[in-house]
Amino acid sequence: MHSFIPPRRILMGAGPTEIPARVLSATARPTLGHLDPAFIGLMEEVKDLLRYTFRTKNEVTFPVSAPGSAGMEICFVNLVEAGDKVIVCRNGVFGDRMRENVVRLGAEAIMVDTDWGKAVEIDKLADALKANPGVKAVAFVHAETSTGVRSDAPEICALAEAYGALTIVDTVTSLGGSSVCVDEWGADAVYSGTQKCLACPPGLAPVTFSGRAIEVLKARKTPVQSWFLDLNLILGYWDGGDTGRSYHHTAPVNALYGLHEALVMLMEEGLVESWARHRDNHDILKAGLETMGLEFLVDAEHRLPQMNTIKVPEGIDEAAVRRELMDEHGIDIGAGLGPLAGKILRIGLMGQAVRLENIMKLLSGLEAALIRQGMDLKRGDAIRQARNVATLFAGKGEPTGERAITPCAA
Repeated sequence: MHSFIPPRRILMGAGPTEIPARVLSATARPTLGHLDPAFIGLMEEVKDLLRYTFRTKNEVTFPVSAPGSAGMEICFVNLVEAGDKVIVCRNGVFGDRMRENVVRLGAEAIMVDTDWGKAVEIDKLADALKANPGVKAVAFVHAETSTGVRSDAPEICALAEAYGALTIVDTVTSLGGSSVCVDEWGADAVYSGTQKCLACPPGLAPVTFSGRAIEVLKARKTPVQSWFLDLNLILGYWDGGDTGRSYHHTAPVNALYGLHEALVMLMEEGLVESWARHRDNHDILKAGLETMGLEFLVDAEHRLPQMNTIKVPEGIDEAAVRRELMDEHGIDIGAGLGPLAGKILRIGLMGQAVRLENIMKLLSGLEAALIRQGMDLKRGDAIRQARNVATLFAGKGEPTGERAITPCAA
């Protein structure tokens, strides 16, 4: 056995994404004890940085010591009890995982299904709320990674609140890359992951809980079913209050160094600027893809700039395309999942991988792979068109993110 040296890849799939040298370097700093006063100071800064990133003033905002899936589970296991009614909006893989959480807790999952590739249908949700008095929570995915679709979080949260229901919101793929405004939305329990637009190693799950959600937690009739994910216990470590912090688990100290550095970098860039950078680079990629005659799965109104889902043209072997991109160019993109397997390609533009250089390498490699499979394309056209759009944005070939984006009011 020898030390593992990973091959160089350009990560342009559904995550993880490229990690900046600053973040990798931060994770290599000397380890401290998880109750060391210096480390506790870093924990407090991480909480403040996450409040900035989520656009919230929620006191209970911190990273769970586990990947994004644990962020999902901590929301459900603390707020949902056996016998509760929970509406789950399902329009992709991760809505179905929400349903699985509800069922395993002994609660009733009331499904609002929308076709994959479409945003959650507000009228269907309204009908479900009317037909099911006493719903405890409405759960939905803001940015569905499996399809590249963005649902209308402000409208869904407002509708749920009108019926007295909590909201549980998945922002794993949107946080840092698209507008996420927790307080403005009125969302109650929101979770994410570090490995996408935050450009941080996988393994941590930022979460934030509203005061209303914490009141529901305190009013539970039964113990939280998970010991490790019980907020009542975790907050003794992440907060401590007047009594000081209590040992709950050994935090992933070096991983938290990395998250802190990634969030500092995001603050240095500016949140709105990061959203704009992701959007501008999507438009550059879109120009190249459409020049090749490729179509998006998702309508422009609900399309995620950081997760581009492309329909596979008739007669094209998408697995062979992905294999050629990997073998010949070192580029990793994603395949379709579930009913979309074999039908789409998923191209991620997340975090620090969102660079003109990477987009051009992808377009060149994709063009070559499609020509090899018989598509009638003129080499170089896609790159030329993409560069034209980049030049329009910045004048020097690099997008600046200066086109208007409305920031959160919070």
